[in-house]
Amino acid sequence: MLSIRTLRAVLALVVVALAVVVVVSPASSASKAGPTVRIWADKDRTPAVTKVAQAWAASKGVTVEVVQKELGPIREDLKTVQADTAPDVIVGAHDWIGELASNGSVVPLFPSKATAKQFPAYALDAFSYGTAIKKLYGAPVALENIALVTNTKLAKVPTSFADLQKQALAVKKKTGAAVGLSVQQGSNGDAYHMYPLFSGLCGYIFGKNAAGNLDPSAIGLANPKFLKNTGKIDEWNKAGLIRSSVDSSISKDLFLKGKTAYFFTGPWNLSDIRKTSGLKIAISGFPDLGTGCKSVPFLGVQGFMVTKFAAAHGVDSFAKDLVSNYMMQPDAQVALAAANDRFPANTAAGAQVADKDVKAFGKASVGGVPMPNIPQMASVWSDLGSAWVRSTKGTGAIPARRSFIGAAKSIAQKIG
Repeated sequence: MLSIRTLRAVLALVVVALAVVVVVSPASSASKAGPTVRIWADKDRTPAVTKVAQAWAASKGVTVEVVQKELGPIREDLKTVQADTAPDVIVGAHDWIGELASNGSVVPLFPSKATAKQFPAYALDAFSYGTAIKKLYGAPVALENIALVTNTKLAKVPTSFADLQKQALAVKKKTGAAVGLSVQQGSNGDAYHMYPLFSGLCGYIFGKNAAGNLDPSAIGLANPKFLKNTGKIDEWNKAGLIRSSVDSSISKDLFLKGKTAYFFTGPWNLSDIRKTSGLKIAISGFPDLGTGCKSVPFLGVQGFMVTKFAAAHGVDSFAKDLVSNYMMQPDAQVALAAANDRFPANTAAGAQVADKDVKAFGKASVGGVPMPNIPQMASVWSDLGSAWVRSTKGTGAIPARRSFIGAAKSIAQKIG
């Protein structure tokens, strides 16, 4: 019979042996399956990315590992992740590019001219960065923007902003809703969802320099044309057309329950809208405000980026082939769109989209403004959102002109 001491020693050896098997097995299986390309993607995109990337991997003798993460931490964790667990490819937003290209986290891509011609200039520009010579750092795969969603049982698709305001306030009076428009803000503001109103009043974030690059010293929050139109914001506040107290959940709830006729939202809410019994909708662009400036949304361009870790892992050629070749082709983008309700960035893929609602969001993106991808944009979001909050909070609101002038000064000080 073994002594207690001997038995413990044997058990310890068994544990160590098992630990070695756990560590070694993945490496040995990976060697049989070929190199492994690790991709970080958020929850909304993981299923679609997995499906499309595995089709590419099967033709290349490569293993694809898709790691699901929250969207925000993908960018943040890339700064601190250990090399052995780091991603070779990430899926994220174009406005990360300024920061990630500046700190060397992502590498330039060089798709063929034939491939690049399949994309609108603004989609490629959104993923391009450089103070002197711009380089492409990401493969655009999907456009993400808000549009005007109309409950056609309550109102008609408006022919002008005056028409929208009239119909929205009529429904507000009938249903007793707190607002006429379902546009989310909340206590911290929401510059993204307010952008169609901001652009329609002739507001902009940054101007451009002689080279055509965004100029962080040319801040457009208090430009003369916009300030001339700020009286309209005061009118909207007085009439209860918009309210800063309406956050994301309130805005959505009001529309789905038939309290408001118009909803400023994006394709991420399509599923819930479609599930709502009896709700009939029409999706369109935003009517102009009569100021001479187009009322357009911010554009978020989603895409794939190759990280600096791909070279360290010895898979940079595979990662670049996946991103700048395969994922930029129409077939891959059609598959991604079908799985994720996002309009493709590739124009040939866009022509193949069958879903009428996804096509409508794509049409509403025309003329939209890509969110600035330079690092200084981080100094804009809070102040621009707060400017709207201060001027649309109902009783106690301050004049919009004063609010936006204050925001522009604060941003300029932060940027320096």
